[in-house]
Parts: sequence; structure tokens; C-alpha cells
Amino acid sequence: MGSSNFVDYVKINCRSGKGGPGSTHLRREKYVAKGGPDGGDGGRGGHIILQGNAQLWTLLHLKFTKHIRAEHGESGGRQTSTGASGKDEIIEVPLGTVARFSESEEYICEIIEDGEKHTLIKGGRGGLGNDHFKSPTNQTPRYAQPGEPGQEAWITLELKLLADVGLVGFPNAGKSTLLSVVSAAKPEIADYPFTTLRPNLGIVSYRDHKSFVMADIPGIIEGAHEGKGLGLRFLRHIERNSLLLFMVPCDANDIADEYRILLRELQQYNPELLDKQRILAVTKSDMIDDELQEEMEKELPDVPYVFISSVAQLGLTELKDLIWAKLNE
Repeated sequence: MGSSNFVDYVKINCRSGKGGPGSTHLRREKYVAKGGPDGGDGGRGGHIILQGNAQLWTLLHLKFTKHIRAEHGESGGRQTSTGASGKDEIIEVPLGTVARFSESEEYICEIIEDGEKHTLIKGGRGGLGNDHFKSPTNQTPRYAQPGEPGQEAWITLELKLLADVGLVGFPNAGKSTLLSVVSAAKPEIADYPFTTLRPNLGIVSYRDHKSFVMADIPGIIEGAHEGKGLGLRFLRHIERNSLLLFMVPCDANDIADEYRILLRELQQYNPELLDKQRILAVTKSDMIDDELQEEMEKELPDVPYVFISSVAQLGLTELKDLIWAKLNE
């Protein structure tokens, strides 16, 4: 997954079609001098519809599409024929996409399943033809309803990654390195903080041809829940993960304290995140010996843990086993 191609936030202007006007036609035939009104109804305007597509993983295709317009409904015709409805405009989005009205931040919907549809903005109704307005006292009405106007709104689309495992840690904790070793994903890796600026997804192969999806999420810093660093732009991705894998390097000043800071940031962003299952991976463990590891284990928080080294390929099998067991509890 190329990081430059991953787009998880777009703002688009949507306008539904206006309804077609009703017809004021009067029936005229060779042997019928006064046939009366037979004007048909106008067609409805096209809707703006959001639809889930499991083949998409980014909102990139909408990045440069700022204006989306649905077709207008057509006018009613003679012999009470209804005008054609305007063509609906369907916006395909990846699963996990949340839609909101940009101005009010009002929640509209969240697309979870492939093929799931939700109407963002309804098209205007078509106007009634003059056939509807005839009466004993007004047998030839020469008026009809105009169609309703379409609606227009700015819509914000945000993508929350749908993954089994989300990697949580401070910058430079080894998250991207782990993902590159256990999957075919090729995230950017370097020995400095904030290498990862966009989430990366990787499929991790397990025993007997099984697999699970792992998401490398940009590093958290203190105050992330207030929007510091990359803040809220990546914290939302954690909401969709089934299991959270906390990663703290073994050379940290206090592993338990770093874990608590990470946990507190998640809690202050969304307390429901604490209901998710958690695993702790102590990374870069090739730097320590068995004796030091035993001492460190006494200070670790009360959560399932494993010591790993992505570079030296240490503890990765045990980590996969632990993840698989937790995912299938």
C-alpha cells in the first residue's frame, strides 16, 4: 500500500436533482372535442447515494472530485405519462467510511458491509400533472405543480480502517518494522520519529492458511486526543480494530509508564476503546539478555505480553499465536 495513495478524509459538495414539473396537457383527439386534462406527473430528481465497496481501501478516487451532481427529473407528458426520474449518483466508498454534514458535524451514516447503500441527499419530488386537479367544478385545470428543488450540502467522508489488529505505540516503537516483517506490506521505515504519516494495512499469514489483517497506525504522542501531533486524524482508525497491540521498546525508561500513557490517550479520546482486547509487545528485545528480561517482566503491567525483535525475528511466532488466540476467544 503506497502511503501517497492512502486518503482517509475528503470533503465533497453534493447536489441532488430537482423534480420535473407536472404537465398541463389537455387531451385532444379527432372525435373528442373536449377530452379533459391528461397531463402526467414530473419525474423525481436523482438521489446522492453512498455505497460500500469491499474492493476499495482508500478515498483517493474522491480526492479531486469536489462536486457531485445528480440528474434532474423530466417533465410529465400527455396521456398521464410520468416523466423519467433523474439518474441517481452513486458514490462508492471503502468499508468503514463515516459520513457527516460538514457544517454541523451531524452524523449521517457509517458504511460497514459490501453493497450497503445509504441515501445522503434525496432528490426533489416531481410535480403533479393537471390530471390530479380536475373536479366537477373545474373540469379543465390549466395548471400543474412545479417539481421540488434539489438539495445541496457539503459532506465529509472519513475512513476508519477495518482491521483485526491495530498497532499502538509512540513514534519509532518499531510498528512499521513489525508490519513489514510479518506481512507483504512495505511501509516506509527509518530511524527517526513520525516515519509513518498514514496508516498501512498488511495481511499476516498464520498456520493452516489462516490470516488476519494488521494496521500500522502513526505514532501517538501525549495530547493526541486533543489533536496534538497527528492527533484525531489517526486515533479514529483504532476504533475499528478488534484487538490493540501496544508496542513499547525495551530501552524505554519505564515500559509500564509508557503503556499507561498510551492507554490514557485512548481513554480520553474514546472510553469505549478500553473495552477492546489488549496485548503488549516489548520490541527490540534482541538488545537484552535473558536475565535482564526476567527483571523487566516483574515491572510489566497486568496484560498479556511477549518480547519480540522484528529485525532478529525473535518472538514473532509466539506473538502470532497470542494474537490468534485473542482474536478467536
